[in-house]
Amino acid sequence: MRHRVAHRKLGRVTEHRIAMLRNQATSLLRHEHLTTTVPRAKELRPFVERLITIAKRGLAEGSNAGPIRTLNARRLVMQDLQDRAVVTKLFSELAPRFAGRPGGYTRLLRVGFRKGDGAEVAQVELIGSEYNPRAKEEAEAAKAAEAPGPTGVGGRLRAAANRLRGKKDTPVQDGEGEPEKKSAGSRKKKSDQEGGA
Repeated sequence: MRHRVAHRKLGRVTEHRIAMLRNQATSLLRHEHLTTTVPRAKELRPFVERLITIAKRGLAEGSNAGPIRTLNARRLVMQDLQDRAVVTKLFSELAPRFAGRPGGYTRLLRVGFRKGDGAEVAQVELIGSEYNPRAKEEAEAAKAAEAPGPTGVGGRLRAAANRLRGKKDTPVQDGEGEPEKKSAGSRKKKSDQEGGA
């Protein structure tokens, strides 16, 4: 029986499991979202929330008790996070963001099943992060809708030719895009005028 057994083994020895959780915690705090399997996500949540709580405690006590407790909190966090940039972000951005929150700093969203092995996949994200997985697509769609399309028959023909050649659609108005071709007679007149002056 598995009564009162605390954590999942995740099919790894202890050292490998702890290293994996440290790496995932670093990625989650750096990017504020992470996609992984559901059992790993469930193990990652308390690991990350403990780090955020230590950072919050260090900031709260640092204002009253001096820099010693802040340094101690930073050292405790550095045992699990080896990246100084992530630790700095944790103490400067994330801990103040969660200062008024008593816990529950992460959210777990189930996103479906992985194609290769059918494992259930979840996305772990920090509460309050403005991560939008479709932000790039939405920005491109808004930009495309904002730009005027080619007007007139000539503009539409140039746009169709560019699509066939594999070039990106660039909005071309009628009369734009191609320089005017000068006839030989106009070039001769211009050279006569320059030579006579």
